[in-house]
Amino acid sequence: MTDREPSAGPNLTGELLHRFQPKIVRRDLRVARVEEITPRYRRVVLTGDVLADGFPFVRFACNDHVKVYFPHPRTGQIVAYREAADDRWEVDGDGGEPIRRDYTPRAWNPGACELTVDFVVHEHGIAGAWARDAEAGDELVVMGPRANWLLPENYSRYLAAGDETAIPAISRLIEEAPSGTRVTAVIEVADAAEEQHLVPAAGVGLELRWVHRDTATVGAGHGSALEAAVRRCELPDDTGELYVFAAGEAGAMKPIRRYFRRELELPKRQLNVDGYWKRGTADHDHHTDDED
Repeated sequence: MTDREPSAGPNLTGELLHRFQPKIVRRDLRVARVEEITPRYRRVVLTGDVLADGFPFVRFACNDHVKVYFPHPRTGQIVAYREAADDRWEVDGDGGEPIRRDYTPRAWNPGACELTVDFVVHEHGIAGAWARDAEAGDELVVMGPRANWLLPENYSRYLAAGDETAIPAISRLIEEAPSGTRVTAVIEVADAAEEQHLVPAAGVGLELRWVHRDTATVGAGHGSALEAAVRRCELPDDTGELYVFAAGEAGAMKPIRRYFRRELELPKRQLNVDGYWKRGTADHDHHTDDED
């Protein structure tokens, strides 16, 4: 991964590029509208006066993430950080520890000053419950992104794989891939009702494969069916033309990472595997995942 602050433009380094933002920005936002994409997926469009100053939504920075701060389920208070003197950040309010999760910005509409974030709806967990019940006027605090993570654009083939938590990032990869490239996307969801309509960018070839956990016949548990589907993907004879992006449950990502790094000996620079969440952990820090 290249870690520097280059001039604006596409990433042609051949590896993931980390482009820092000048500062972290706190944005106090409210829900403009909510759309049900599937029975377990909600699209939440956020607005707020602070968005008139813009938002650092960068093309092909598909793995960017912001910190979303949620109201406490009992008090309704949002505990977040605010900028204090000497560029320090301190917790505002007295409602305890912040409740926050990482999310991929799904879309940015500069004309309407609207930021879109997609949520997986589930019965357990504060974020999923909030998304399930969200309605216009509800408030959130969004901080970041601290940096933009630009995928390299000098490959002819892209393989994207993940579970439903990775759909925003994979969708953006499909929509923002360079013209003339081919994308193979493998996405694991609960069942057929969770499939989404994903449209590639102009000039991009797309092969989209959905893996349903309710009918999976390979192995048991989350991720095994995804790994099997990834292994069935046809790869280019010249793997130097391939870039791989995969994200989802941390434990499920490890065998996928090993497959490409150890079995196929794909160079590290051609692979970005991210454990977005970890079973049994409420606020998993994906920056600490082992590389294997």
